[in-house]
Amino acid sequence: QVQLVESGGGLVQAGGSLRLSCAASGVIISDNFMGWYRQAPGKQRELVATFTTGGNTNYADSVKGRFTISRDNAKNTVYLQMNSLKPEDTGVYYCKVTVDRRPFGPVYDYWGQGTQVTVSS
Repeated sequence: QVQLVESGGGLVQAGGSLRLSCAASGVIISDNFMGWYRQAPGKQRELVATFTTGGNTNYADSVKGRFTISRDNAKNTVYLQMNSLKPEDTGVYYCKVTVDRRPFGPVYDYWGQGTQVTVSS
């Protein structure tokens, strides 16, 4: 059973920082593709930051230089450090893992329940 549990969201003033955590079970994060997404009210879910092949990272243009995705393999946890937060960063943040079980199974995305981030002016 794959499960992702996000934590660390909250209310913060513009310019502040938050660190989100995503604790994974049923999957080894170092062996799979991890990422963070967010969804603002009335908007589509969008990519925030992901790990790509070889442990490289990819960020949305809107968060480059402010957000950092990282992981602690020993804890099987991925993090999103968010600095210099802006009101437009407000939304529900979701952790995602893409699990590729080929040739024994499918490629599948698993999502956490989300954690609310609210940035006030």
